[in-house]
Amino acid sequence: MSWLQLSLDTSEAQAPILELVFENLGALSVTLGDAGDQPLLETPPASEQLWQHTRVTALFEGSQDPQLLQQALGQALSEELLNSLCWERIEDRIWERVWLEHFKPMSFGKRLWVCPAGEQISEPDGVVIQLDPGLAFGTGTHPTTALCLTWLDSQALTGKTVIDYGCGSGILGIAALKLGASSVIAIEHDPQALQASQDNAVKNGVADRLATYLPNEAPADKADYLVANILAGPLIELAPQLIDHIKPNGHFALSGILTEQADELAQRYRPFASLDPVKQLEEWVLISGVNRKNG
Repeated sequence: MSWLQLSLDTSEAQAPILELVFENLGALSVTLGDAGDQPLLETPPASEQLWQHTRVTALFEGSQDPQLLQQALGQALSEELLNSLCWERIEDRIWERVWLEHFKPMSFGKRLWVCPAGEQISEPDGVVIQLDPGLAFGTGTHPTTALCLTWLDSQALTGKTVIDYGCGSGILGIAALKLGASSVIAIEHDPQALQASQDNAVKNGVADRLATYLPNEAPADKADYLVANILAGPLIELAPQLIDHIKPNGHFALSGILTEQADELAQRYRPFASLDPVKQLEEWVLISGVNRKNG
């Protein structure tokens, strides 16, 4: 079996219109992606924010006649857009195997590893997180996740409580539990991410110690450690609430921060905390510290 894939780059405003055009022509799926370099790692609930330069990709059955499809598109698209269309014939593949070709075991810090299920590592003392393709919003490949995993590996987590704010796939909370934490509260506004976190916790044998919550349902517990890998804007806005989730003298790490945003974010947290030297990976940074706020 094969498919016919069409893609073109357009503006944020035009992308939803093109999505509807492709759907009306019988596309099996339509996806919107970043056509430039504008990462949207997390958007507020109910947000429909897109990229300024958006790539619209439509997938049709392989039996679709390209000439008939071209004619139909000619009636709906401008000549400029029509000429920018990219056509590709895609043959059937075992997509899980394709994914695994690009996702190999990765190490973070001294002990921590992230591996696809079934992969083995040769480190006898390695702490392994198993992640599979599917519903997951973080596998360690993004610099912000890598920074957080490396930070967790450096902490004395045995017997400690942890809050993973903006948990995504649950990778950070699961890492904390594998590294010895007694319990993790994982908080996320996306129900699909909460489900991914629960599923991944089950696969890693730590589900009994990981509790997931929407932000407005999370308990007011204070933890020994807090890690938040979201974006600079929410980190600045939520600073008092995040600090209030941390016990006095408890530790925290914040990422999802571009280098040019680091100073502003550090200023926001400095009244509450003693800050460590900033860690940087590519254009992203991690800001960590100790809560000096009493009570």
